[in-house]
Amino acid sequence: MTPDLAAPDVLRAQLLDKESALVAWLRDHGSVLIGFSGGVDSAYLACVALEAVGGANMLAVIGRSASYPLEQWTTAREVADRFGVPVLEIDTDEMSDPRYAANPVNRCYFCKTELWSRLVPIARERGLAVVVDGTNHDDLADFRPGAQAAREAGVQSPLAELRFSKDDIRALSRARGIPTWSQPSSPCLSSRLPHGTEVTPLRLRKVENAERALRALGITGNLRVRYHGETARIEMDHDQIERWSAVAQRPALRAAVTMAGFARVELDLRAFRSGSLNALVREARADARVLDLMESD
Repeated sequence: MTPDLAAPDVLRAQLLDKESALVAWLRDHGSVLIGFSGGVDSAYLACVALEAVGGANMLAVIGRSASYPLEQWTTAREVADRFGVPVLEIDTDEMSDPRYAANPVNRCYFCKTELWSRLVPIARERGLAVVVDGTNHDDLADFRPGAQAAREAGVQSPLAELRFSKDDIRALSRARGIPTWSQPSSPCLSSRLPHGTEVTPLRLRKVENAERALRALGITGNLRVRYHGETARIEMDHDQIERWSAVAQRPALRAAVTMAGFARVELDLRAFRSGSLNALVREARADARVLDLMESD
């Protein structure tokens, strides 16, 4: 398949060269098992792998647990059904690992160790040559303890190896008609809890229900409900803040989040910031850039 890229000729050629290199990489390995979350990267990788090696030689595996958002699962299934990607769903049990539940800064290491401990044997049993994830080249500049677990398990990252950026993947996904091309990043629900705050299914459900209710109001783009005990702090993109911080909109935000089980609701006027819960606790609620939605309208 040749993507229809609306891009300058030089950029278009570069993108097509990268995709050709990815197809060659996959064909060289012959068969592949993909850790499939339904995010931008793994959706693209699964669709290209299907084309490169065929459905009999690839499998996309979804690992389901309390930390995996329902909306993400829905997207993964929609992509798989639309493009005919073979999918297997398994349950993972990282929540039972006290090292994961304690929510240290390397929490993702324990999550990915659990995931790959399930997926690598599946690949071996089915005779699939290589296990891959959707890590892209941009990810290499970030702190990602889960990458260590992947290396230890022998999992490969062809998108990173071939220097695909997130923008590359979005452009190529759009050209292929993969609906995730414009999807915001959606890390696991545990990322909404500050490090050191125990991860429990109840806390994750509160966060997930609050985010789902906010989406139902019409909030688009990046959205996080950060867990601060009885307080939920909402982060959204700059272009959404002006609308949703208006006095007339505050009751709807407040109701959506309190119905999910939070006692207090704040809107972070600094807008969405990836990894903001890694910041020190001292920049929390006293910050003047936080709008207390419990105050009088």
